[in-house]
Amino acid sequence: MTQPGIPNEYAISTSCYGTRLATIEAQAFAAVAMGFRRLEFGLGDSPVALTGFEESRRETGISVNSLVTGCLNPLSEHMAGTKLGSLDSELRERAILSVRRHVQLAERFGCPTVILRGCQVENPDVHHEASELTVALSKEGPSEELNERIQSFVAKVQKKGQSQIDHFCRSVHKLSNEYPEIRLAVEPGKSFVDILNFEAMEWVLEDLKGLGYWHDSGTVHLRERAGLPGQAEWLDRYKSRLLGVHLQDAAEGEAEMPPGLGEVDFKLVSEFVPDTAEKVIEINPRHGRSEVLASVQFLIDRGF
Repeated sequence: MTQPGIPNEYAISTSCYGTRLATIEAQAFAAVAMGFRRLEFGLGDSPVALTGFEESRRETGISVNSLVTGCLNPLSEHMAGTKLGSLDSELRERAILSVRRHVQLAERFGCPTVILRGCQVENPDVHHEASELTVALSKEGPSEELNERIQSFVAKVQKKGQSQIDHFCRSVHKLSNEYPEIRLAVEPGKSFVDILNFEAMEWVLEDLKGLGYWHDSGTVHLRERAGLPGQAEWLDRYKSRLLGVHLQDAAEGEAEMPPGLGEVDFKLVSEFVPDTAEKVIEINPRHGRSEVLASVQFLIDRGF
């Protein structure tokens, strides 16, 4: 599939490119050639310098409406921005400094939304148990017994992470006061040890009235497969705070698949997502241009 993409109302995350395109200029022009009018600055193993984006924006008319905290740094499991709820005050301050850098970048490019991904509970024993459950789910697949173990474990994580949730709220409140013109949105994490599970997300959003919710169709599907709340529950509960959604498919423990190649019910998702929400295609960079264009057509066919 080499024909130009049909102009569409989606955004594409720079994480989709991987190392194929070495400059932000090349990424911007490739996005426009596929029919996109907006980029999201996403996470990557080797993020490109953003110094050429202003010129690319003038030449292509492309804009950026969302930015994931951590996009300025190589992707790692423990990026500073994920430590806003750390029990270590020094790590929390480093995380706040990291988010400030990203917010200032968003201000520079007229990007209205900065996405914060949750942080993990800081307990080695809990991490070990989570790893065992993840391996069991991968080997055995979901079952009533295993799903009940995962549900019980997530409830334990929520209890152990209460202090971190409090710290997270204080950190985000501080940042919101410093940058009132930028919308901060929080997105659930992929791991069972993420402190922002279904119930905790409600506590955070109730405490921080200006904070938005950002949905991830792939992550939530994998959580649903493990017996945790699914797409409809997340979207119905938090639709009034929804600012955007990362559109990716998932199946058999794998996420970041092109929409249409996995198990996610995108027609259901589309029923909850308002027209005003930012819709970002975010798939693994091993998938190329043809898969991206096919994803766009698939989503259009499903009502997005």
